Amino acid sequence: MDSHYCSNGVRRAHLLVHLSVMIVLKVLPLFILGIVNILVGLAVLLRDYRKLNNIFFACVTFSVGGWVLNIAFFLLANSYETALILAKVYYIFPLAIGASGVLFAQTFPSYRHISKKWLFPVVGGFLLLSVPLIISPTFITQDLTYHDWGKEIILNKTQYLFYASYLLSCFGFALGHIYAKSKREKGLYAAQARLFFIGFLLAACFGVFFNLILPLLGNYRLIHVGPLFTNIFIVAIAYSIIRHRMFDVRLVVARSMAYLLSLGVLIIGYVGLSSVLATWFLGKADSGAVSRLNVILLIFTALTYGPVKRFFDKVTNRVFYRDAYDSQVFLDELNKVLVGTAELEPLLKNSAAIIQKHLKTEFCLFGIKETATTGHRIIGTCHKEFQAEDIRFLRSLAPNTKSKVVVTDYLEADNERLRTVLEDNGIAILSLLITKTGAVVEGQGYLLLGAKKSGNPYAVQDTKLLEIIANELVIAIQNALRFEEIEEFNVTLQRKVTEATGQLRKANEKLKVLNENKDEFIGMASHQLRTPLTSVKGYVSMVLDGDAGKVSGEQRKLLNQAFISSQRMVYLIADLLNVSRLKTGKFVIENKPTNLAEVIEGEIGQLVETAKARDLELVYNKPADFPVLLLDETKIRQVVMNYIDNAVYYTSPGGHIKVAIADKPSSIELTVVDDGIGVPKREQHQLFTKFYRADNAKKARPDGTGLGLYMAKKVIVAQGGAVIFSSEEGKGSTFGFTIPKH
Repeated sequence: MDSHYCSNGVRRAHLLVHLSVMIVLKVLPLFILGIVNILVGLAVLLRDYRKLNNIFFACVTFSVGGWVLNIAFFLLANSYETALILAKVYYIFPLAIGASGVLFAQTFPSYRHISKKWLFPVVGGFLLLSVPLIISPTFITQDLTYHDWGKEIILNKTQYLFYASYLLSCFGFALGHIYAKSKREKGLYAAQARLFFIGFLLAACFGVFFNLILPLLGNYRLIHVGPLFTNIFIVAIAYSIIRHRMFDVRLVVARSMAYLLSLGVLIIGYVGLSSVLATWFLGKADSGAVSRLNVILLIFTALTYGPVKRFFDKVTNRVFYRDAYDSQVFLDELNKVLVGTAELEPLLKNSAAIIQKHLKTEFCLFGIKETATTGHRIIGTCHKEFQAEDIRFLRSLAPNTKSKVVVTDYLEADNERLRTVLEDNGIAILSLLITKTGAVVEGQGYLLLGAKKSGNPYAVQDTKLLEIIANELVIAIQNALRFEEIEEFNVTLQRKVTEATGQLRKANEKLKVLNENKDEFIGMASHQLRTPLTSVKGYVSMVLDGDAGKVSGEQRKLLNQAFISSQRMVYLIADLLNVSRLKTGKFVIENKPTNLAEVIEGEIGQLVETAKARDLELVYNKPADFPVLLLDETKIRQVVMNYIDNAVYYTSPGGHIKVAIADKPSSIELTVVDDGIGVPKREQHQLFTKFYRADNAKKARPDGTGLGLYMAKKVIVAQGGAVIFSSEEGKGSTFGFTIPKH
């Protein structure tokens, strides 16, 4: 019994070893390759599921992955029925590979339409062969037979020849079309096409030999070998993704490869160790020991997964991301320069250095268009000469452009001249410094980048980042150009100011002489005019008092007008004299005891007749008792006369004028309130300046001088007082002053 138990144990051990060897050498590699194919297709499809070439490439890899996995399941299948179904599926997947390969070749690199002359035959042939394979139990695959080495599919040779002809036609067309595009396209598209052609050609050749020709000759023992060569296709596509930025899925591929390599190493290690240990110990151990051994191996696998995964992460990052950089650090450094530098040349040199450092380019240059004071400039990390014709051509691209960033390697056939200009000058990227695409203006210039020092192409992250910083660079360059213009203007202005200052000094000396002459003339003329005017005023007053005989009513009226006019002339001459004295420093306040109430009454007495003639109500309630102050009576009298006279002349017939004087605890206050034309609000701040008159005042009284209020303010301030003023256009004004009692 013990001998029988041991014999069965040994037999199970041999079966387990045989199964382990088959899994390790045949099935496990097929599973890994199938999953890798599917993951690559999924990564490309998720990158942009709207592009036809992405869709059809995913179909190719899904079909290859399904075919490889189906062979693995076929090798493991124990049931006859299951194996026969898998045999059917085994011949459907190559049809899908051929059809999707043709469609991918049609749409690569970025075509949006498929030629109908190829679409209908390819899809029609696929349906004509795949539908009978699914429906008919004997179409192509008639039966299965078993051998000691495995399973063999019995084929219908005639139908199989039609099947093989369709596959070979699809593979031939797809390879021929991709080869033609590798010759016709330029830059990265050509490199991508060449790699796809090489990978697909080698995988197809081995697949056709091991899985199409040998089965036709009756050899099914090596059907697991053909799919293994799909790793050539995967390696070619992976290299194209790494080196030539195919489909822009490097991140997904890097992470996927890290996971798959980690899992592959651990699975192969687990199976290998279990096979070796089973061979050594199973003949001596019971089933419990085998279980314990498996548990130990599983624990060891789980514990080693983390370190293995981290190791392959580092490896894949080193392969896929040699040019990696932190976008946020890049932007932060660039923003510091853009914000902190105002001068154009340091701004561009520092910005170019930062861009070159992070993108790891051979050079970085800015081309800035000419301004009013400077010509076209090229500033950056190196000195590089360009042909004038090439510069003109590049500058002409900005108006109506569709893209701010142009990658030389991705220019298609319709941009042959642009590609030639960029390649001849070693330019890998042209970034236009414009605020928006489609505008009809040139913008500020352009940014030129050389190839990456590593030889890798520019990634989508690079171009998107350049689009972002282009807007910031435009604003910074505009500000720097304005600053430059201001600096240049300052230099020019300083030179002109220096020249003008000399001329102004000479002119000013002449003006000073003329001004002194004017002041002397005004002073002399005022003195000469005041004496005869005083005589005229005195004689008119005597006539009005009856010293020369009785005066009739009409004569009195005329004489009153003459007296008022002469008095106004006296005040005008006094104002001119005071202005002259202000300029010469001879304006002096001569205080003496003054009864302001009586002064006001005297001035009003001279204007009562004029107010009546203009149909105005002039009201003044003289206080019975008012303090005597130390004031310059002559000058205060002029102020009072000016205020009341203005109220009379700027109030329409039927209006009212109220003159009031108030004795307050610490000051006295005079106000003259009218309901006349008022002063416009926009002109009130200039009212007390010399020679200024409001527009409505000029219309109401064209003969005014604009000196009355100016001198009134000077007198009041010189007496230690303050001006009172408020007005509303069309509703009247309030003028007055306050003077402290002390």
